[in-house]
Amino acid sequence: METSAQKKVILQVDHLKQYFPVKTDSIFKPKTYVKAVDDVSFQLFEGETLSIVGESGCGKSTTGRAILRLDEPTDGKVHYSGKNILDLNKKELRKLRGDLQVIFQDPFASLNPRQTVKQILNEAMAIQDVVAKPQRMDRMLELLRYVGLPPESLDRYPHEFSGGQRQRIGIARALAVNPKLIICDEAVSALDVSIQAQILNLLKKLQKQFQLTFLFISHDLSVVRHISDRVMVMYLGKVVEIAEKKALFDSPLHPYTKALLSSIPVPNPTLKRDRITLKGDVPSPIDPPSGCRFHTRCPFAVEKCKQEEPPLRELHKNHFVSCHITENLPN
Repeated sequence: METSAQKKVILQVDHLKQYFPVKTDSIFKPKTYVKAVDDVSFQLFEGETLSIVGESGCGKSTTGRAILRLDEPTDGKVHYSGKNILDLNKKELRKLRGDLQVIFQDPFASLNPRQTVKQILNEAMAIQDVVAKPQRMDRMLELLRYVGLPPESLDRYPHEFSGGQRQRIGIARALAVNPKLIICDEAVSALDVSIQAQILNLLKKLQKQFQLTFLFISHDLSVVRHISDRVMVMYLGKVVEIAEKKALFDSPLHPYTKALLSSIPVPNPTLKRDRITLKGDVPSPIDPPSGCRFHTRCPFAVEKCKQEEPPLRELHKNHFVSCHITENLPN
């Protein structure tokens, strides 16, 4: 994929793979693997929000975890600031984690229930040594102000907060080490709709204020439409489409993307839409289909789709799609 001359690439992912071995009941059986992420490549530009969407089990969260090496990838390269993250030793990786942070899906499970907010924020700053000890209290109060929590929150424990407030603490913890890139792994999916909107607006405000770059992982297309600059669609461990938000929502090229978009609820009961219904279930990532992985559910599949894996190609400017027949699909 070509990079724009006006944009700086902050993260380059090349042929990333994440296979998990499957336990068998016999040592004589051949080893099998869950191919959660299988040959994924993309670029993330500085200051943008790239969203990864797809059905549950498509590999979007595993992609984020593999980039951060929360799970050790099977193969591939992840370049950040000229370094391949996958080649770094523990000491180098710990130093880099100040630049790369994550906001997890469950705002309760991701916070230590035995620590106060003050201890949670202080621990992050102490590990990365980003703020001198005498200045940490001022920094913590500043972080609470950024995320909209009162100063007295410092002495409280996570269970004393609502879900939305806990997620604000998670955001404050990520900001505590002055990151450049934050991976938001389903960061609002566990929250009520009204709270989701507040957190999304907060993220957008903080992004502008601190020149942050977001890799936003979500299954909610309405959320993705609100926050994204570009969108990457995954299916069964593969990237099937990447495009700028407007182009993807207005003119999707892949049959899977078309089906996803047709399923978005419309708040108008009188409006009739042609919904694309996919047949069958998602195939097993242990034994994915040959050729295009979507061909077993695609209503437009031809013989070539069953035999050859389609490359990810640029069909329009900055609009990439992995499909043999996209030019012949109905609008």
